[in-house]
Amino acid sequence: MKLHTYFRSSAAYRVRIALNLKGLAPDQAFVHLRKGEQSKPPFADLNPEHLVPALEVDGPDGHHVLTQSVAIIEYLDEVHPDPALLPADPLGRARVRALALAVACDLHPLNNLRVLKHLKGMGHDQEEVDGWYRHWVAVGLAALEAQLAGDPRTGHFCHGDEPGLADILLVPQMFNARRMGCPLEGYPTLLRIDAACAGLPAFAAAAPDLQPDAEA
Repeated sequence: MKLHTYFRSSAAYRVRIALNLKGLAPDQAFVHLRKGEQSKPPFADLNPEHLVPALEVDGPDGHHVLTQSVAIIEYLDEVHPDPALLPADPLGRARVRALALAVACDLHPLNNLRVLKHLKGMGHDQEEVDGWYRHWVAVGLAALEAQLAGDPRTGHFCHGDEPGLADILLVPQMFNARRMGCPLEGYPTLLRIDAACAGLPAFAAAAPDLQPDAEA
């Protein structure tokens, strides 16, 4: 396997956590998003979406390029099922997927690099762009806090007492919120779960500042 990644990409961060939980260490290729390398060959030929991560894998029918972090993580969970990242029961799986997709589909897309750059290109100053970012983080995290705090299925982690897909999505989003100065004191359940994840080597080793391509 080869993972195409960028140290500060939260989507790539998710996949790094999943790989670590599975005990997998693929080769890595670094795509510098702020230099626009995602939109130039060779990476642009590999992934027409011009987004990281991308995971190259070999299957029985040849070589494949997997894209979209949640799809990659579910592929890893199917091919390397131990430890499981989704519950065994259908209702539990639906709950964990919903929590994960609340980040991947509703929160993160509004605040990723290309959206923020487009806002600036439309004439918004940095203060307005930062306000946009913090607004949508607050909306998304408040919803997650309410879902997790009010559900008895929430345990040490988002679902029960073992880390899974929802935790993998939550931790990079919490990292980004801190980096952007978003207030987090209103989310005690999220903070507790984030701290529990930080104590696990698989999560800690995936942190952006520990990656080979990390920059100040």
